[in-house]
Amino acid sequence: MSAMANDPLFDLHIDRTQSNSIKWNKYKGQDILPMWVADSDFRAPDAIINALHQHVDHGIFGYGSAPESLTAALIERMKHLYQWEIQPEWIVYLPGLVCGINLAVRALTTPEQAVVCPTPIYPPFKSSAKLAQRELATLPVTLDKQRWLMQLTPSHVTPASRLLLFCNPLNPGGTVYRKEELEQVLAFAEQHDLLVCSDEIHCDLLLEPGCRHTPFASLNDSAAQRSVTLIAPSKTFNIAGLGASMAIIPNPALRKAFLRTRAGIVPDVNVLAYTAAEAAYTQGEPWLEQQLAFLRGHKAKLEAAINALPYLKLHPIEATYLAWIDATALPVPSPHKFFEQAGVGLSPGADFGHPGFVRLNFACRTETLDEALRRITNAINALG
Repeated sequence: MSAMANDPLFDLHIDRTQSNSIKWNKYKGQDILPMWVADSDFRAPDAIINALHQHVDHGIFGYGSAPESLTAALIERMKHLYQWEIQPEWIVYLPGLVCGINLAVRALTTPEQAVVCPTPIYPPFKSSAKLAQRELATLPVTLDKQRWLMQLTPSHVTPASRLLLFCNPLNPGGTVYRKEELEQVLAFAEQHDLLVCSDEIHCDLLLEPGCRHTPFASLNDSAAQRSVTLIAPSKTFNIAGLGASMAIIPNPALRKAFLRTRAGIVPDVNVLAYTAAEAAYTQGEPWLEQQLAFLRGHKAKLEAAINALPYLKLHPIEATYLAWIDATALPVPSPHKFFEQAGVGLSPGADFGHPGFVRLNFACRTETLDEALRRITNAINALG
């Protein structure tokens, strides 16, 4: 299935400026295209919208708990997609994935222990350690045959290191870790006696042919017993504002610590989020396949356009709808401000740990992407 030039579903114009959108409100009233936060401009699948309508029409929004049917759908999804057989009691529902990262840091380390994470990386990885007042060590993410990979550097780990924050697919960079690469991460964790919190929220958004997601915890029992896996339908189906995420924790001791840290602080998932998540996982697959075809078309266009310009480099994006653009050769003090002045609002690389880069969200209408590329091209050409 190839992406259409004008896809009637994903090229639908929806005005988000009046919808309390963080993404679009950032530049409200300015001629700057918002292409920063990981929030697509696509209308959610009809299956999710219809399920929410039915729930709203019922008219009562009291306390709820995770439906058994949602748990069953998640178990079946893990088995079908990854041959990973999980148990119902392993699942902890959360009102967001970022709180899962923060809970893992606070539950699985003591104040005397340290956290290890890749860099550049999604900003909440580093802030979770800072907020918990944990020491943080970083493992460099570097290019390896056109792919961004975390370097397993023993010198960056100390006897105090206890938790590795891992991200697969990688944000930023879009790398999908192969099974043998995950086995190397596991060996590193075993060697240094590290627990692993694996953020796998972008696992459904695979764009490169032949790429296959493997959950870290599915490798073997050693991986399972030292891991917390964080997933969600939010990025996949554009329902992040509803807040439905899952932590999968096979080890009962780790799960008990996680739940104890959560108690009384992190609220339960709201009933509408449960409804949306179940509809996504049981009826959303045809919509997802169409979205992936559309995103693959945007990825190809973006890679070709950026790599045809001087000063910029974009390596192949294996997954996510987020382009990690190398702008280190740009003769400007701040690539982020340079593109913002050109009318394109990107995520600054400094937020991730590399100020010479910018991150572009291409989950938008084709017209928006084309205009962004036009503005970027004009700005680069004006440099001479």
